[in-house]
Amino acid sequence: MEITLKGDAKIASIPSLKDKALRINLNQNIYGTFAEIGAGQETVRQFFRAGGASGTIAKAMSAYDKSFSDAIYGIENDRRYVTEARLRKMLSHEVNLIEERISREENPNKIFFSYANTVTTIDFAKRYKGHGWVGIKYQIDPNEDYNEIILHIRFKENDARLQQETLGKLGTNLIYGAFYKHNEPKKLLRYLYDHLDKDQIEIDTINFSGPVFKDVDNRLMSLQLVKNGMTDAVMFAPDGNNVLPAAVLYKKNILAFRGSFRPVTKVNMDMYQKSYDMFIQENKVNPDKTQVVFEITLSNLRASGGEIDEQDFMDRARLLCSLGQTVLISNFQEYYKLVEYFSLYSKNRMGLSMGVNNLVDIFDEKYYRHLSGGILEAFGKLFYKDLRVYLYPMQNEDGNLTTSENLKVHPRMKELYKFFKYNGKVVDIKNYDTDILNIFSRRVLKMISSGEEGWEEMLPEGVANLIKEKNLFGCITEEVTK
Repeated sequence: MEITLKGDAKIASIPSLKDKALRINLNQNIYGTFAEIGAGQETVRQFFRAGGASGTIAKAMSAYDKSFSDAIYGIENDRRYVTEARLRKMLSHEVNLIEERISREENPNKIFFSYANTVTTIDFAKRYKGHGWVGIKYQIDPNEDYNEIILHIRFKENDARLQQETLGKLGTNLIYGAFYKHNEPKKLLRYLYDHLDKDQIEIDTINFSGPVFKDVDNRLMSLQLVKNGMTDAVMFAPDGNNVLPAAVLYKKNILAFRGSFRPVTKVNMDMYQKSYDMFIQENKVNPDKTQVVFEITLSNLRASGGEIDEQDFMDRARLLCSLGQTVLISNFQEYYKLVEYFSLYSKNRMGLSMGVNNLVDIFDEKYYRHLSGGILEAFGKLFYKDLRVYLYPMQNEDGNLTTSENLKVHPRMKELYKFFKYNGKVVDIKNYDTDILNIFSRRVLKMISSGEEGWEEMLPEGVANLIKEKNLFGCITEEVTK
């Protein structure tokens, strides 16, 4: 059975879960194992029910007992079971077993796979909805190396049985997509939600590897997660690789910077360094447990009806990563949503570093009309935590500076601003570099695209060379013109 969706003069047929499982089962070359821990054997059940499973399933198992699990897959250094490392061990172990036990000589055309998941569903008190790692390690050609698709999910439903069923659907979509949509990874990503809604499950990290994905940029694939509404944010480590936000932010003090960073300038880095120096001096802030995050948001571009230039976003993230920074690309328009997101992973002290214009925007009521409690509700969510705003001064055309002391907000917001200002929630950044206050990203960008000289000295060391080397932001070097 297929479900047909109509709209915009286009008809798209979504194969049923049974049809997907049956197509896999009827492929005489696909053969592998299922290892599912934490939510029943919901994925393999789809394949058993579809029929013809004996030609596809070599083994299905659930090692629920920790001692059994450790005996099979080994003991993790952190003694945890719902981790990426555990999933990778499961996949590798099961693939090695099938290679050992199924003769290649007798089965020259077989393409092997191992599907695995390790998850925890909602707890009895319904305080933690659960999460998990899901993956497949598989071949497309019996003479080629294995490919991998590994993703992290967060459950949104409030019932363990529903979460189990959702996981089974996701797993079936993943296996089907891996074999039949691997040449279109962006579509494969969207098809993971076939017969699912985004309010059932969130995918916040995904990585592709192997010969069929050699040209796939995992950062761009993660960006698709935000673009498609599958998650609110994705994170890149300084080495440019995808990382799980929960793992990076867990129980950390968090200092965040929002900007376009198009490109990152000396002002951005001065703001970072000076506010960081102030933040780590705060009470209860341990530098060894502090995480700095540079955030780029997609939401403003979406709100204005603009198209998302994926490569442009990735170029900006690359420049920040080259400076040793961790980058978050999010779908949060309002700052309070960013703080709420951080609060999912940490209850420790947080800081936001920003320029004058950003703070003025925070006190603009138009951003909170969708909230029943308006700006007061938003500020309750923003400042109820142990949060402080570090304000970088702005140099005006007349040479004077705008700081927290003379900043002007809408007359209706003056008393509210004073309340937060004089309760120490907004503090001025000290010891800033007065020689760079006239540097603005938009001016640098214009100079780069127009070929004007002198923009290199406005950027942190090494950034200008990277822009020229990669021809970013419309930069045309002499070598290219020759």
